Amino acid sequence: MFNFLKKKKKIKVNLHSVTIPDQGWTKVSEDNEAIRWVNPQQSALIVLHFFDKEPDLPTAKDLDYLKKFYRNIAASSNGGIIETDIINIHNIPCVKNMIKIPQPETGMAYIVSITIPFENCSYVVKIQADEIGITGMRDAVILDRLHKAGEVEIDEETMKNWFEDPYDPDFKQGTVMNKSELEKYDREFPEHPLSIARSLIRSIATTIIFKPEIKALPPFKK
Repeated sequence: MFNFLKKKKKIKVNLHSVTIPDQGWTKVSEDNEAIRWVNPQQSALIVLHFFDKEPDLPTAKDLDYLKKFYRNIAASSNGGIIETDIINIHNIPCVKNMIKIPQPETGMAYIVSITIPFENCSYVVKIQADEIGITGMRDAVILDRLHKAGEVEIDEETMKNWFEDPYDPDFKQGTVMNKSELEKYDREFPEHPLSIARSLIRSIATTIIFKPEIKALPPFKK
């Protein structure tokens, strides 16, 4: 008769309650909180994180808020937002985010993530792909094309219609997205780190596996 006084038993999950394909890459480390794979040829890293605590994600429902949230995070590192979206994976609302951060010497680091939040824990798949070697080829080719087509105007000081935040054209802080970083150009530059990151996260989102205990977790309510 006093069963209602019993504390609700916490569902036990761990890092291995979620699995992603390793892409045939080299596993470089594993602990209770993360598994890391690298592909040296592509200068790319995949990490599967497990956080055994309440997510610090502000929401998994309000997309407009998330766009502002990640835009400000990127701008604080002089970067820019490429894409933010709410996607469903196995009927669980997840947050997909893609930003770019300027590297110290030259080029960009592209960081793509999917956050899978629950009431008391979360999983994050993160991909980082860096520009190495000769950088800026994708930008140069597309800029020249759009300039010749009259879609981008170039003068001594500015490039009109080249740089633009994907969701707020009035936002100018950090290093905002440029037209060459649109997804439609990925097929022309399959070895570009942004193309690699987009392709990988798309593949992982469709092949990620949740073990039965994951589906029993209390949902993230924010």
